[in-house]
Amino acid sequence: MNPPNFTRAARLPEILRQRIVVLDGAMGTMIQRYKLVEADYRGARFKDHPKDLKGNNEMLQLSRPELIREIHEQYLEAGADIVETNTFGATSVAQDDYGLGAFAREMNVAAARIARAACDKFSSADKPRFVAGALGPTPKTASISPDVNDPAARNVTFDELRAAYHEQASGLLEGGCDLFLVETIFDTLNAKAAIFALDELMEATGERLPVIVSGTVTDASGRILSGQTVSAFWHSVRHARPLAIGLNCALGATLMRPYIEELARVAGDTFVSCYPNAGLPNPMSETGFDETPEITGNLLEEFAKAGFLNIAGGCCGTTPDHIAAIAQKVGKYSPRCGHRGTLFGALEREAA
Repeated sequence: MNPPNFTRAARLPEILRQRIVVLDGAMGTMIQRYKLVEADYRGARFKDHPKDLKGNNEMLQLSRPELIREIHEQYLEAGADIVETNTFGATSVAQDDYGLGAFAREMNVAAARIARAACDKFSSADKPRFVAGALGPTPKTASISPDVNDPAARNVTFDELRAAYHEQASGLLEGGCDLFLVETIFDTLNAKAAIFALDELMEATGERLPVIVSGTVTDASGRILSGQTVSAFWHSVRHARPLAIGLNCALGATLMRPYIEELARVAGDTFVSCYPNAGLPNPMSETGFDETPEITGNLLEEFAKAGFLNIAGGCCGTTPDHIAAIAQKVGKYSPRCGHRGTLFGALEREAA
């Protein structure tokens, strides 16, 4: 008998063939609205921790879990089909900066359980909601030297990243995620470490959940930070047979358009996702970004109308209002065609 998250996940490919699926928006932007102070991050458990914890948003599933669930529920009320766990920085590699690497796995289990409870509350037979276990890029890169005077220097190894991602994914799986989202990829080697860890985990557990891989184009060169074009990035990770390949963060939808169009053209055997920032950063605006929900919704509507999308959502600067606008706009259009669903044809048969 298949476990619950496998059975839920096996429904995703058919839903993606029927309509454009909506992903949630920014977690950090929403957390900023609560104007939290150091004590909120510490809670009673970490009140004597020797390092400052304010800004370590992944701590909040341990110190303020009700706040994280409230944010998830706001996005679900806005129409999100998929919510991401609050685990962008919940690897031991990232948490070591706060002296909390030993708590990384616990953060992931807790985050997935919080998101799972929110999704279960909002799910119905005709509109299931899904938990995406988010694996962020980590603050260290396996491909790029941190020292301009020593191009060969590295501050993390592939095996260290693989171990950290394995620990993170194991916690997310235990907490009840339905799929994994390797996101905001600026270094393809980091992404390969995450993919390798996920494959190891799923081989060991026998529970093969879908994986979405999402890169980030950092500037007008059309490349991710480690130097690959969008097409090269896709060909570097396609062996993982992801449920979807996409782009997120760094750019707003206007600047992202040529790159998501290219990805939609070259990635013929998978679905395509896109969740841009709400335009470019603007410290004078309420969310730190320029675009209103209407603007972001209209831009993603253009992508949907052009046939680029299977999954649409928002990244930095987006809010439940942005996601509601996106859901309303893209819901009028059919999803992108052309994928063959190589991985999930087999999963659907097994789930049946």
